[in-house]
Amino acid sequence: MTPAALADQVRSSATKVLRARGVDADVLPGTVTVERPRNPEHGDYATNLALQVAKRAGLRPRELAQALAEELALADGIASAEVAGPGFVNVRLAADAQGRLVRDVLAAGERYGRGEELVGKKINLEFVSANPTGPIHLGGTRWAAVGDALGRLLSAQGAEVTREYYINDAGAQIDRFARSLIASALGEPVPEDGYAGSYIDDIAAEILRKEPNALSLPQQQRHATFRRLGVELMLQEIQRSLHQFGTDFDVYFSESSLHHSGAVTGVVEELKGAGSLYLDADAWWLRSTEHGDDKDRVVIKRDGTPAYIAADIAYLRDKIDRGFDLCVYMLGADHHGYIARLKAAAAALGHSPDTVEVLIGQMVNLISGGKPVRMSKRAGNVVTLDDLVEAVGVDAARYELSRYSVDSVVDIDLDLLRKHTNDNPVFYVQYAHARLASLQRNAAELGLDTRADADVSLLTHPREGDLIRTIGEFPTVLRKAAGLREPHRVARYLESLASAYHKFYDVARVLPQGDEEATPLTYARLALCEATRQVLANGLSLLGVSAPERM
Repeated sequence: MTPAALADQVRSSATKVLRARGVDADVLPGTVTVERPRNPEHGDYATNLALQVAKRAGLRPRELAQALAEELALADGIASAEVAGPGFVNVRLAADAQGRLVRDVLAAGERYGRGEELVGKKINLEFVSANPTGPIHLGGTRWAAVGDALGRLLSAQGAEVTREYYINDAGAQIDRFARSLIASALGEPVPEDGYAGSYIDDIAAEILRKEPNALSLPQQQRHATFRRLGVELMLQEIQRSLHQFGTDFDVYFSESSLHHSGAVTGVVEELKGAGSLYLDADAWWLRSTEHGDDKDRVVIKRDGTPAYIAADIAYLRDKIDRGFDLCVYMLGADHHGYIARLKAAAAALGHSPDTVEVLIGQMVNLISGGKPVRMSKRAGNVVTLDDLVEAVGVDAARYELSRYSVDSVVDIDLDLLRKHTNDNPVFYVQYAHARLASLQRNAAELGLDTRADADVSLLTHPREGDLIRTIGEFPTVLRKAAGLREPHRVARYLESLASAYHKFYDVARVLPQGDEEATPLTYARLALCEATRQVLANGLSLLGVSAPERM
């Protein structure tokens, strides 16, 4: 019995109790909370439902809790239910009901934990979107890990997710990039506002290999050539880095295409016609304050050129026209102002502001030897995705970046992530999986297997119960992680599951030794171990981290 199934049983029992007292079940909350008590001696689970609804039901909390406990005690799979404190109800599950969860995990396999909360929802998930003027830095690397994990989580809840990368290939930064490439090709110093790093020299050399006569072209044509090929080559390098990091995108969307196609002009005229833009001081302004922004935004500047937000609005219009119900933007720490303006843009286009959701990620710092790591081998002044992977590997990098809430600054200790000890979180979780995989191999060598019909009612040891209940929390963790857009919940859960397994293994022998014969308890514990391994593998997969069978 999972916590979710128990919550359903609590609701059903509470409904029966209330109706018997002439109270409408509408007083029950939308979500019934069932949690594991801090002290295991109090029971397997506890609920505060009686405390929540007693006042609205016109009943005393303990009176309602007592009636609820008596009704729950009659339910299939519940061994006992007792009132505690001012109105809590502590519940103990029957051994066979608790152990039945092991069979459920084995039957579901890779699908265990998945849900249907977002079935029918079409979500556009835009993340990374680093300018194609240099390698991906640590902030973008964090989004590559977290964004990809979030996409997996949303898909696991039934959503149709499109991972999208917005290519900022229009604007002044691309011209500075082109000038930097030309300077390198000519052997000249980096322009004052240009880009530095050995990658600039590499791309400039590749452009000359592709277009040997590029430097002899007329100035305007030369600039256009270096601009076009530079963006193309840099984007290829970004895609290579992301792919090796385990992050791939369904769509790469060019900002410049919005201007060339007339989409920007079209959406500006649409907003003018709707009265959402007004003319002031020769510039066109979006009435964004009417939709919660702190100030109106210039869309068309006094010289007639579009401001950056014009492309943002056209891009949002394009996403909505492609049928997305929700557009999630994952942006850097300096983009807080985008939350209100993008929601205002959605409202101006005639859609709910809730069509747009903006997540803001904080900075990432690397620490080695107790000191900050600042310099990159290729980029010169920043640490890149490739630098981090070279230092600790893909698994450690992805896991560590996904392990923290995105609204917190992260200090990554490179020395810790290189250690093969339990102090290293990713090693701790992966080692638990490898240990379980080794156990299954050893069982196979003894001629034992994981039997679906194992007598799981024999799993009565407290450590077994703790491990089973931890396994049972997995679907709820995934649902919350997807709903709150917080993949770090999965990483933290996996660490608690690995801990529960190690504590179980320290006190409960699984395989027979010497001339001992396998017993029904042997098979029950093998089933529990395989269920644990499956959940660890499922969770690591959702983070884009491997589940090694040997370490």
